[in-house]
Amino acid sequence: MNTLNIYAFADEASGKLDGQIAAMRRNGLKGLEIRGVDGQNIADITLEKAREVRRKLDDAGLCVWSIGSPIGKIGIASDGFAAHLDKLRHVLTLSDILGAKNLRMFSFFVPEGQADMYRHQVIDRVGQMVRVAKGSGVSLCHENEKGIYGDMADRCWELLNTFPELEGVFDPANFIQCGQDTVEAWKLLRSRIKYLHIKDALPDGKVVPAGKGTGYVRAILDDFRSRGGCDVTVEPHLSVFDGLKDLEQAGNRTQVDAYCYESSDAAFDAACSALKELL
Repeated sequence: MNTLNIYAFADEASGKLDGQIAAMRRNGLKGLEIRGVDGQNIADITLEKAREVRRKLDDAGLCVWSIGSPIGKIGIASDGFAAHLDKLRHVLTLSDILGAKNLRMFSFFVPEGQADMYRHQVIDRVGQMVRVAKGSGVSLCHENEKGIYGDMADRCWELLNTFPELEGVFDPANFIQCGQDTVEAWKLLRSRIKYLHIKDALPDGKVVPAGKGTGYVRAILDDFRSRGGCDVTVEPHLSVFDGLKDLEQAGNRTQVDAYCYESSDAAFDAACSALKELL
């Protein structure tokens, strides 16, 4: 199979860029899907701050694969959409500075059970976002997410086919949390998926390391690679109990949870290791 490029939401290891760089380097990762940096959401940093981040990452031999933006993660009924489009324009400028060719986005929160009522409004707003990004050299990549219009596979498919310019991000855990069968979702969407979020979950929605849940992550990953896919982002979302080490006695480990870790760094490393085990 082709070589896999592994990136990560390194803000789950550390809120500080220096800590993120350390986490990526010790796990042998290529770079990051940048979401939070030095206490700020990526969409809120200044252009000057973006240049500083780029310099540090270049010096460390790391890249920004994608912007893990919050674009589209607002209520569909929000009257602040014009300002949201301005934020998209800002993030596209940040993408250029950071060298990112992809921008993760969403299709708006809709009231539960009322997705069909808001279909036309969602299509209109996503269309406006696509037009803003046109010519930027940055791909808008739609992620399935709980509570948004594109939370289920059929509505993701509708968006991706309505807007050929859109790319897909496939997150198995998010589908599990919505009650969507991940294998059926993959069969429907795989021709339009640009990259995967490596995240698994149990039937009750609890996130666990890749391969330990019911997301069929190994099978999806293998098929993705066999079809030429080569980029994934590790998104740990694992439980952290900072006080765990204080409960330990020599030779007597306290079992708080099978997948609960004593620090963010430990949880991040476990998520990276789980993916490597699947490979």
